[in-house]
Amino acid sequence: MEGMAGRSARLTWAVNLAAALLVVLWVVPTLGLLVSSFRDRDQIAASGWWRAAFPATASSFVRAGTAADQVEMNGLWVIAGSVLAPGQGLQAWGTSARAPEAYAPGDVADLKAGAALTVAADGRYQLTSPTPFTEKRGLRIFVTTIAPPRATFENYARVIGAEGLGRAFLNTMTVTIPATVIPILIAAFAAYALAWMQFAGRALLLAAVVGLLVVPLQLALIPLLRLHNEIGLGKGYLGIWLAHTGFGLPLAIYLLRNYMAGLPKEIIESARVDGATEFQIFIRIILPLSFPALASFAIFQFLWVWNDLLVATVFLGNRPDQLVMTGVLRELLGSRGGDWEILAASAFISIAVPLLVFFALQKYLVRGLLAGSVKGG
Repeated sequence: MEGMAGRSARLTWAVNLAAALLVVLWVVPTLGLLVSSFRDRDQIAASGWWRAAFPATASSFVRAGTAADQVEMNGLWVIAGSVLAPGQGLQAWGTSARAPEAYAPGDVADLKAGAALTVAADGRYQLTSPTPFTEKRGLRIFVTTIAPPRATFENYARVIGAEGLGRAFLNTMTVTIPATVIPILIAAFAAYALAWMQFAGRALLLAAVVGLLVVPLQLALIPLLRLHNEIGLGKGYLGIWLAHTGFGLPLAIYLLRNYMAGLPKEIIESARVDGATEFQIFIRIILPLSFPALASFAIFQFLWVWNDLLVATVFLGNRPDQLVMTGVLRELLGSRGGDWEILAASAFISIAVPLLVFFALQKYLVRGLLAGSVKGG
């Protein structure tokens, strides 16, 4: 035993290292998503989030004006304009895709038939020719620009200002709170019965609960919806509450049963000797002692229901007054989902409430998960 204990102590560094790696694997992508939520589309396309604090360079081309834009000045025909957008600086420019950085700001490029092009450091270009221009399509000017780092709140303003988001927030709260409380209430009674009451078939019921943990909820969506329609529930809040309750009960019963089975047996036996009924023992002893496990499951259930889209779509509907937050954010992103800056901002807006719930109950999380894992009843 001493050798085993010593070996376990020597491996502590490996456990700590593995935990640190897991933390990094979760924190780094989350940090990248947070940084991306404050960048615009052009910044995200030009560089990765880890370069958000540094100036970003980008290559593109703009077309000069056409013959309709020319004016005569000092015997020359001139087309003028700018190649830069606000906030950009010019690093290099060119007239060919093969050499897009052939010229520095202020250089002059000789073109055909005596024409010339120059682009100043401020982005203003001047195309001159001794003869009138006849081109109906402007000359392509390739530019390499540099933009200073900047943060924007436009992504969050666009998401928060999306039509129907406020109603969707209320819909999500209306779905999530009962769908978290109802399975906890039912599972607490069932877990107490499986942990401390003797009755025929208890082991079979516990085995069935464990088996239900591995059943994908997608298998039950359509049959359950048909059942709701047949009994008159249809699509509504009651139906989605019952659906989430059914899908969450196996984990809730399993988690709470393991915790309650690890509570001191002497306390329950003493209460029974003093004449307490099973209901009194459950209300006055078991529930207060089981609060860490109840809080642990509440966190899991709240996060799952809050972030759910599939079950809400099936049992609630897709009308604007029925959409939950995930549905509105999906509509905001569109069918292609290419607005990465909107996706990043939406992610952090949608996790604001779950984060509050998690930090409020996180001190009970580990206690609720680990309790009962060593001692069982």
